[in-house]
Amino acid sequence: MKLTTKGRYAIIAMVDLSLNGAVDPVRLKDIATRQNISLSYLEQLFSKLRLSGLVKSVRGPGGGYILSQTASEINLLDVITAVDEKIDQTQCGGAMNCINEKPCLTHFIWTDLNEIINQYMQGINLGDIALREDVRNIIFLRENKNVSHNQRQEK
Repeated sequence: MKLTTKGRYAIIAMVDLSLNGAVDPVRLKDIATRQNISLSYLEQLFSKLRLSGLVKSVRGPGGGYILSQTASEINLLDVITAVDEKIDQTQCGGAMNCINEKPCLTHFIWTDLNEIINQYMQGINLGDIALREDVRNIIFLRENKNVSHNQRQEK
């Protein structure tokens, strides 16, 4: 199974929140606009992120969402699992019943890959992403509306 839109959008939204929510809460409407994600979809994702304890909601005027921990304390695997996403490269969901209720010959290759992917995602936190130069360049280009087709293909 590949990482779905749910996991990707959750990560994108949480990175946006970490970049824009250092001082004041961030409205989902603003994230939706900046990241071109449906507001209703973000509401569903943030409900799960809140229940998992990764974000807090702030009510009232000037309300929105804030991270419940520092950006460096929230890793990408936390975000993915919070929205009920599993990164599983096996065809059997880890049940070892791929062919006639038995594991396929390559079952352990896929479970090893799962472990590598999980370790990789656990090793990256929101703070790491916010500090990346290429992320800063993307923000600059988007704000200045200067993203050309050639610039997108360079990275």
